[in-house]
Amino acid sequence: MDEAVLAELDRRLAPVDAARLAAYPGERPARQPLHTCYVPADAVVPGLAGAWGSAALAALDEHGLPDLGLDPALVEHVLPRVRRKLAAEPIEDLRVDAEDGYRGAADAEDDDVRRAAATVAADRAAGSAPPSLGIRAKSLEEPTRRRGVRSLDLFLSAFGTESGRHSSASGTESGIVVTLPKVTDVEQVRAFLPVLDALEAAHGVALALELQVETPQAVLGPDGVATLARMVHAAGPRLTGLHYGTYDYSAALGIAAAHQSSDHPAADFAKQLMQVAVAGTGARAVDGSTNVLPVGPREHVHEAWRLHAGLVRRALERGFYQGWDLHPAQLVTRYVATYAFFRAALPSAAGRLAAYLDRTGAGILDEPATARALASVVVRGLDCGAVDIDEVGVAGGPDRTQLNTLVGRRPGGS
Repeated sequence: MDEAVLAELDRRLAPVDAARLAAYPGERPARQPLHTCYVPADAVVPGLAGAWGSAALAALDEHGLPDLGLDPALVEHVLPRVRRKLAAEPIEDLRVDAEDGYRGAADAEDDDVRRAAATVAADRAAGSAPPSLGIRAKSLEEPTRRRGVRSLDLFLSAFGTESGRHSSASGTESGIVVTLPKVTDVEQVRAFLPVLDALEAAHGVALALELQVETPQAVLGPDGVATLARMVHAAGPRLTGLHYGTYDYSAALGIAAAHQSSDHPAADFAKQLMQVAVAGTGARAVDGSTNVLPVGPREHVHEAWRLHAGLVRRALERGFYQGWDLHPAQLVTRYVATYAFFRAALPSAAGRLAAYLDRTGAGILDEPATARALASVVVRGLDCGAVDIDEVGVAGGPDRTQLNTLVGRRPGGS
């Protein structure tokens, strides 16, 4: 082949290569929370995460765990781990809610968001806050636009002030996740980015962005074109995820309340488009919630736990590794179902990874992309405490350095 032909091929495709790498930098290697817990701004109290963990343990002790449709031996094995998780790190990601979950009076929102911000900042400085936290403000629709930005401004001001008081002692990352709900147009995303820039500059707090997929317009635009990918790429590197809003989206489609659920076919359609839109961008697709809460008499708690565990398991099988939790007792089945999933996956994943790395035949010919997916499952299990690195070794899997390399993490594990 004449070198000139190859050089011309490189010349023509170089811009395509550059554009693809810019738009699709690859999956985000850092730890992903298993869930996001939404707590109304007026309900945020000091030591919130610990209080949720204690409430979850109390519910487990009071009601006992019903048959969740999982391997009983596996459930028995994970329960001690779940109890330790609930005692040590019950919430992995907290979102202070100044939107639909907020029930305070209109003239109380200023004080409530300030108080919530100071509280979570003090908890972070004390080492008792969840690893990740943020705020959900109101949407950018005209009636709520200015109120939403005002709440963000007040929250970040109070958070920055309180964090500054403890900065020498905490040594913790001060970033905040901003969740933008009910997005209906790509231009809302573009218009919001300068607002985030201004807030970040004013308050000295690094801001990440999440978009909530709660409207049909976020999925399909008036021109008949899928909107989600445009939103993802308009948001750029600030975007960490698309979060599915089960009930707003279902209601907008006219689905009767009794049938609104994150496993409805309409929900699956939206979430599959979310997955495709974020694939390779570094953002993540996140499942929604169930509003059937494990409260009241034992039979009601058990029914709600069975429902929640089934939804969590179903989401994990479909590649959604994060969802919403709205009540402390949901943490029980969040961790039981998730830990069981990762522990069940370990033997096969470890064996296939060993065969891949050793270039030995094991009945399945895995490619690099599959090896990365296998390693990702193991690393996710390690991140949340479902498995230990010693168990990975016993199962024949690679060490942590090899796992980090396979999933693209730096030597420090981030």
